Amino acid sequence: MAEATARYAVVTGANKRIGFAICKQLTSEGITVVLTARDEKRGLEAVEKLKGLGHVIFHQLDVTDPASIGSFTHFIQTRFGKLDILVNNAGISGAHVEESEALVAANILFSGSAKIVNVSSSMGRLENMPDARPKEVLNDVENLTEEKIDEFLSEFLKDFKEGSLETKGWPHSASAYRISKAAQNAYTRILTKKYPLFCINAVCPGHVKTDITYNTGLLTPDEGAEAAVRLALLPHGSSPSGLFFFRSEEKPF
Repeated sequence: MAEATARYAVVTGANKRIGFAICKQLTSEGITVVLTARDEKRGLEAVEKLKGLGHVIFHQLDVTDPASIGSFTHFIQTRFGKLDILVNNAGISGAHVEESEALVAANILFSGSAKIVNVSSSMGRLENMPDARPKEVLNDVENLTEEKIDEFLSEFLKDFKEGSLETKGWPHSASAYRISKAAQNAYTRILTKKYPLFCINAVCPGHVKTDITYNTGLLTPDEGAEAAVRLALLPHGSSPSGLFFFRSEEKPF
């Protein structure tokens, strides 16, 4: 009976900061948490720090490596047979744009009440991006597809390499980070339409002390994690889906 009611969660990029805090808070709710990280040593060290707080296990995962994603999804299928919560926290800060981490679990068998939470940033919101090109593509919600977003990212990378971001209507400040988060927000909306029975949302945790913010944030990782954990633990059946939140406040994409 316990096995039937057990809940399983995956948190990507979880060996430190917000991801680590999310794992800590989820496991305190009695959820079995799979803490993932690119670096096996750091991931195992993170799990050791959570020892005694609940059931946390480590599995290596690089969200930019298809082989790593395949190995991980096979592990979830064979070990648990389902997944209840996926928190996509893995992020980037350099001049490399990756596809949405939400696709990590594309082949995982989710439970019927699954929650997917994409940890994003207000810098990826279209109303905070006056540049023409992102709005032109990503505001067309009805016609958004994964293929269009892939083309959008490829176009950005081409213009980035050619040094023509500003002339082509792209953001020129923190461009890679902002475009990657805008694309992640767009994938959130696509996945919501694709999986209407799931609860799928994006959330900005606020200005948190992390490596990406050079530890200049106003919030601790534990405080930042609360926003994602709240969405992950919403009751099934009455949960909002397809929305963007700044902490607990709903905002336009």
